[in-house]
Amino acid sequence: MLTIPPINFNHAADRGRGLCMKGRSYQKPNGQWYVAWYHAGKQYKIYRYQGEMIENKRVAEKLRSVMQSDVEKGTFRIETYIKEQWSDTVEYLGGWLESIKPNVSLATYRNYKTSVTRHLAPFFGRHQIKLREIQYDVLLMLLNSIDLSGRGKSCVMKCLQTCLKHAWKSHRIQNMPPFPDKKMYRIDEPEIKWLPEDRQLAIIDAIPARHRPIFLWLKYHLRRPAEAMSLLKTDYDPLTKSFTIHRSVSSHRQVDRTKTGKVHIIPCHSAFAPYLGHSAPFSPYFFTCGESRQVGKCYTQFIMARIWKDACADAGENIPMYAGLKHSSCCQYINEKGLSLSELQSVTDHASIDSVKRYAKMEIDRKRELMERTGKVIPMRKKENQ
Repeated sequence: MLTIPPINFNHAADRGRGLCMKGRSYQKPNGQWYVAWYHAGKQYKIYRYQGEMIENKRVAEKLRSVMQSDVEKGTFRIETYIKEQWSDTVEYLGGWLESIKPNVSLATYRNYKTSVTRHLAPFFGRHQIKLREIQYDVLLMLLNSIDLSGRGKSCVMKCLQTCLKHAWKSHRIQNMPPFPDKKMYRIDEPEIKWLPEDRQLAIIDAIPARHRPIFLWLKYHLRRPAEAMSLLKTDYDPLTKSFTIHRSVSSHRQVDRTKTGKVHIIPCHSAFAPYLGHSAPFSPYFFTCGESRQVGKCYTQFIMARIWKDACADAGENIPMYAGLKHSSCCQYINEKGLSLSELQSVTDHASIDSVKRYAKMEIDRKRELMERTGKVIPMRKKENQ
């Protein structure tokens, strides 16, 4: 085996060229080239460049130049060059999952893990595509290989996009590849299902009185059921008469963050004011349920869904709880109470106006009512020759 001569970093010739000569290229007797690099008191032999074995001196010198450039820019990491995992997509996906686990919600982590284990890892395992080789054509091939609905495909692709953004910020790849346009996912936007206020209130009236407050709170404050379940008494400020929404439920566990990560300050609706102060004294939760087995007797998704379904049956309706409460109230604001899209956005705290546009679709009876306002019907004239 070839013995590497000691590297003298103070060599006069190197100083004369003004270079930081931290590495040199060598060739083994079998013809294999590598770069000998000195870092943190240790010497490394680097045989690969961008995931491929170094085949000639030109590539070895190019690698050495890139490493010296990273040193001068202050971005040098020895792991970039000695660990194969940085060029292996499947291994990088696994490492990325574990690195983000403490910083995302449990539900988000589980969704990412499902995307990686069921779709991304099998695809990159079959095709052996390195991280740096992922470009638009590879992404299009991946998209077409995912046997899911348009929305499901979007979730998998967004998972990979988040991972690649992490790799780019960590200087593992030089740039972010462009992803396929949204239209290529063929996402069918579901039509918003909603009820007029009189039919919505008929369902709520069919709910037993002891359970009615949490459903009325959802109707009037346009929030998610998970936020109502985890609402505490301390989240209500009697001075400003407002609720601070900063908790939710993720994968059946209460977490101290909302789905979007945003804290919402919601004024208490006057129609809900009579229900203030009716919280159970033994629990820290604003809404409690005697049937609950949770600590503090807070509501669960299962309990609320069952109560809502029974009330729908009594009222002769068939609509999911989320659509019957939040979606219905939002649509009522637009289609029955005359609020503008921007006003509804202010009430709901949506980040984008596009998020509230879907609530503006009106039913046929509402459209007919507006068309009839245009004026009285003018009868057609009889033809003169008749």
